[in-house]
Amino acid sequence: MSAKLLQVQAPRVLLLSLAVTLALSACNREAPAPAADTSAAKPEATEAKQLTLDESKLPQYNAFSVNDLDSTKNACTDFGAYANGKWLAANEIPADRTSWGAFSILAERSIAAQHQLAEQAAADAKATGVEKIVGDFWSTGMDEAKVNAQGIEPLKERLAAIDALNDKDAIADYLRKTAAKGENVLFGFDAEPDFKDSTVNIAYAMQGGLGLPDKSYYSDKDKKDKLDAYQAHVAKTLELSGVAAADAAEQSKAIVAFETRLAKASKSSEELSRDVSLYYNPVTLADADKLTPNFPWTKFFEAQGVAAPAKFSLAIPAFHEEVSKAIADTAPATWRAYLRFHTVDAASPYLSDAFVQENYNFYGKTLNGQKEIQPRWKRVLHTIEDEAGEAFGQLYVKVAFSPDAKAKMETLVGNLRTALKARIENLKWMSDETKKKAIAKWETFTPKIGYPDKWRDWAGLTTNRDSYLGNVLAANEFNYKWELSKIGKPVDKTEWGMTPQTVNAYYNPQQNEIVFPAAILQPPFFDLKADDALNYGGIGAVIGHEMTHGYDDQGSRFGPSGNFENWWTKADSDGFSALTDKLVKQFDGYDAGGQHVNGKLTLGENIADLGGIATAYDAMKKATDGQPDPKTDGLTRDQRFFLNWATVWRTKYTPENLKVRLTTDPHAPATFRAIGAPSNMPAFAAAFQCKAGDAMVRDGDKQVVIW
Repeated sequence: MSAKLLQVQAPRVLLLSLAVTLALSACNREAPAPAADTSAAKPEATEAKQLTLDESKLPQYNAFSVNDLDSTKNACTDFGAYANGKWLAANEIPADRTSWGAFSILAERSIAAQHQLAEQAAADAKATGVEKIVGDFWSTGMDEAKVNAQGIEPLKERLAAIDALNDKDAIADYLRKTAAKGENVLFGFDAEPDFKDSTVNIAYAMQGGLGLPDKSYYSDKDKKDKLDAYQAHVAKTLELSGVAAADAAEQSKAIVAFETRLAKASKSSEELSRDVSLYYNPVTLADADKLTPNFPWTKFFEAQGVAAPAKFSLAIPAFHEEVSKAIADTAPATWRAYLRFHTVDAASPYLSDAFVQENYNFYGKTLNGQKEIQPRWKRVLHTIEDEAGEAFGQLYVKVAFSPDAKAKMETLVGNLRTALKARIENLKWMSDETKKKAIAKWETFTPKIGYPDKWRDWAGLTTNRDSYLGNVLAANEFNYKWELSKIGKPVDKTEWGMTPQTVNAYYNPQQNEIVFPAAILQPPFFDLKADDALNYGGIGAVIGHEMTHGYDDQGSRFGPSGNFENWWTKADSDGFSALTDKLVKQFDGYDAGGQHVNGKLTLGENIADLGGIATAYDAMKKATDGQPDPKTDGLTRDQRFFLNWATVWRTKYTPENLKVRLTTDPHAPATFRAIGAPSNMPAFAAAFQCKAGDAMVRDGDKQVVIW
């Protein structure tokens, strides 16, 4: 399972829903970021010795190739099949993955590079600093014999504490104390900028407590098989932890019933994705205590070592109210079973083989259709990414990101910014009054490219070669305490929400920043040797996508300073809604194997795709103005632009994973991202000589043009 250790469905509050990610699935880890005391600004700042990277051992790029085009298909009627059909037919999803495409292939390249670096770090017995952290994680994680010999022993102390819970006060106290270690089963709790003053961090408490991806899994009839499988997984995990089989079966029923109760009080993935205001519910401690008398927040803040704030955001108050009621009216035996299961389940990836296999059997195989568990070395690298990702990033960027790439990206970003400004200024549906404010927001865009300007300080995190789970628990507590140390303090604008080795990009509305980690700046997205058509159709559209997130249905609710505010006239807001409704309808019409895309859930990403590719196209035309356009492999510059856009989105999913994504992912399946935005662009129709009535020509009332 990809949630943080012992933090069930409690990912970092705003990274997932506000700093909207580009990748095909949202990043589910708590993001590392710089601390108050930092090293020098350059990647060379790490104390580690010089590491090396053998690029000949890395997987090849998945770059655009004319040989992948299917000439038997018509680009105007089936652009997806024309651009990607041959590739999709020729490539299978690897057994240890649930999807396969440009993003995942590039991720394989990144993780292969990390593999080399981790082995080198672990081989240096005298390593210090971030290299020691990486080496310790790698050594203990790869020592399968020691992990198997330890069995569940590393959790014995925690399980004994759970077994001693006999009343509501003990349960509440346990929840507070374990949260202080970064082991919060019931809800997310961290520091994020205040919606009303984005220069200062406040505390946010979010819903959590569920073992399944969305509240609908507990009630929808078409997901009943997954709920039944989850209950069986709960029982098996309890049994592995030492509970008798008959007792485990009964306890699993109580646990699922308890989570079903929490699900009813929770918000769905769609609701959280499309109404950012749900995250912000500022309250005083006194008001919060009244709402949850059995779980007083005054005591919670004291237990976390956080000074009593004037306010904090108690998001989804109905959920927290239900938790408070449950502390009082749910039998301690049910609480003990629930806490035992989630403690063991979250730790399972770091325990002996039986726990690892059971965890995979449900979350990987049953829920997402993954045919084989990933090899141990990949799983250990994912753990390092989760727990010490930015530390690892210092090693990664030394060998995997060139200054030339950063300089070229800066030029592309500048060109995209200029093109976006022109598009805003020429909007016909927006008034001059609102345009001025949209331009004011444009003027404050901040790009971040490659890696942080200053690195987070990892001093204070003690790792060793004794215990894999011990290192994970130590890092989890270290990261949690560091996160809480930001509450009440000014926002550090140098902070990154992703690591340099992440194949992804994001926009953060509270900082009005666009961020492009080093690992995504490779083909098919970006290539120093490629022509403008490919780079603008790839990373150019990515840049435009992230910029447009500042003006999507949720990003547009934040002003130039990053504060949550309304800068629209009523008429412009209504006009915007009318346009976005058309885009919702467009994507609602796409059938993904018997289940339609949710146009509302995916609206923000679809707006960003539409604005992003249109802006990138404008920027490419400006950059190549006056240049000859000799055909390359029989293709014009415009055709290559749109074809590389499609190459970025060539992806296959397991049927099970696709169903999960259609319920929880704010990104539409890649097949529809490849065709959705271009079908609204006259430039696409002109490039491929399409005619009215063709599937890839949306004109008249069906055409959607927003930004």
